[in-house]
Amino acid sequence: MSTSVFIRRSVLALAVASFVTTLVPGVAAQSTDVSRLKDVVSLQGFRPMPLVGYGLVVGLNKTGDKRQTIFSTQSLANMLSRFGVVVAPDQMKVENIAAVVVTSELSPYQRAGARLDAVASSIGDARSLQGGTLLPTSLRGPNGQMVALAQGPLSIGGFGGGSGGGSSVQVNHLTVGRIPGGAIVQTAQNTPMPATDTLTFAVLEPDFVTASHVVHAINTHLGTDAAHAVDPGSIQVQVPERYRSSIPEFMADLESLPVETDVVARVVINERTGTVVVGGDVRLGPAAVAHGNLSVRISTKYEVSQPPPFSSGGQTVVVPNEQVDIHEGTAKLVSLEEGATLDAVAGALNTLGATPRDIIAIMQALKAAGALHAEIVIL
Repeated sequence: MSTSVFIRRSVLALAVASFVTTLVPGVAAQSTDVSRLKDVVSLQGFRPMPLVGYGLVVGLNKTGDKRQTIFSTQSLANMLSRFGVVVAPDQMKVENIAAVVVTSELSPYQRAGARLDAVASSIGDARSLQGGTLLPTSLRGPNGQMVALAQGPLSIGGFGGGSGGGSSVQVNHLTVGRIPGGAIVQTAQNTPMPATDTLTFAVLEPDFVTASHVVHAINTHLGTDAAHAVDPGSIQVQVPERYRSSIPEFMADLESLPVETDVVARVVINERTGTVVVGGDVRLGPAAVAHGNLSVRISTKYEVSQPPPFSSGGQTVVVPNEQVDIHEGTAKLVSLEEGATLDAVAGALNTLGATPRDIIAIMQALKAAGALHAEIVIL
């Protein structure tokens, strides 16, 4: 019998130029995008309500909770008792169910009958929720009252397969699933429109430039100085006299206004799925990136050692024969020029032959070296 352990290590080296980065004229300016006002701001004071519930996912292919997860079998026994089937939890042995926590979010203006997206996350030792269906689950608000009812098949965004003997394959995260439109609102929260002559808009992405553009767009449309920015995240607007009795009509008049928004340089990383999204305004300072692979393979083969024939005192023993192989891939040094854009970054990383996992490490190392002029967001 032989066992093999494979260890892979990505070697990243960064060489940053010793001179201070000076941005090329015209490159440092942030670009702008035109959006609707409704996509930039929201009415302040009306917050969505988080919802949570406990439920069961059924229909799994022997990838559900095992016997050591007691609460899943107890929940199944309680559910079956409602249908007239009485079975003791300790007498059940099922592997096609999984206990999950279901979460969702209710908008302040969604009413009974509206559909919400729900997310089911395993809380037991289930290996995968692939192919599962969520049974009707009550979703409750912070006050403990039931608000919505969720059910339906799960969308995993990956797949897995293989036998339980050690040979298996897995793509992405399999113990969290999403149900688009799977929750139906049963009880809506009472959210009346404000009866006031002043409204406050909250900027979804607080920014001085964006707030200034929003104020300019509103004042230009109304023909008065009704709006002014309090800070980068909030804007106060005086409601004109003709709209005092109909705030929804006033909001409908403003929501379609085109607004220039400042685009923030940002790199979004999802380590769970290996996804990397680089914004178009990401810039790099002068840097050089070297990437190589170091592979270490340790193989152990067990051999039988027997004593010579007719010898006395000898024993048959198992002797391990270990072999260590080390292979280091050829490293490539790629130079990134000052003010390089997204195209240059993508081309350089493709030249390195970097995988998504390697790109994540390279981006973080560039940020640590001060060569990446962007915000890194890790999901």
